[in-house]
Amino acid sequence: MKTILGKKMGMTQIFDEEGNVIPVTVIEAGPEVVTQVKTVETDGYNAVQVGFEDQKPQRVNKPLTGHFAKAGVPTKKHLAEFRVCEGETYEVGQVITVADFEVGKKLDITGVSKGKGTQGNIKRHHHRRGPMSHGSKHKRLPGGLAAATYPSRVFKGNEGPGRMGRDTVTVQNVVLVKVIEDRNLMLVKGAVPGNKGGLVRVQYAVKGQDK
Repeated sequence: MKTILGKKMGMTQIFDEEGNVIPVTVIEAGPEVVTQVKTVETDGYNAVQVGFEDQKPQRVNKPLTGHFAKAGVPTKKHLAEFRVCEGETYEVGQVITVADFEVGKKLDITGVSKGKGTQGNIKRHHHRRGPMSHGSKHKRLPGGLAAATYPSRVFKGNEGPGRMGRDTVTVQNVVLVKVIEDRNLMLVKGAVPGNKGGLVRVQYAVKGQDK
């Protein structure tokens, strides 16, 4: 499955030919270079490893430095791999850019959601609050979590206060609205998980793709 790594730059809006406003997320995607081609014979499965965003050589450890030198590519900051579909062929050193993606196709985009820190059960799980009138002792508390005699404990997975965000999230069937090749930009319709500058993984949609 053709995949490209990129950085979320933020959101804006554009207008289509009919004058309708389209909210879009701007992604600076690629160029990425193929650093390794994995096959069933050598690795047990077919996949392609790619590198994205140049990194200073002194900031890369010795094993990775040798890995990049063997491939004959500059040192990269991010490495990722994706499975190869039948009929796709890649070579070490091959460059993948936004020009390889077709406008109008649907994409699956994966990123890490924004971290919210420790939050209460109302914000984290959208629980209802208690009465806010004078004398109420149950305003924003989580309420009863366990019975007194049985089970006398809190069940695993009970919704309560805790860390919120910083989860890997995938949005599916996002339409690719526009590609700006000279600036390595992709404009996709709607929102994308993560903060500005966050790493995202963009690939053709697995399901729901228009034929």
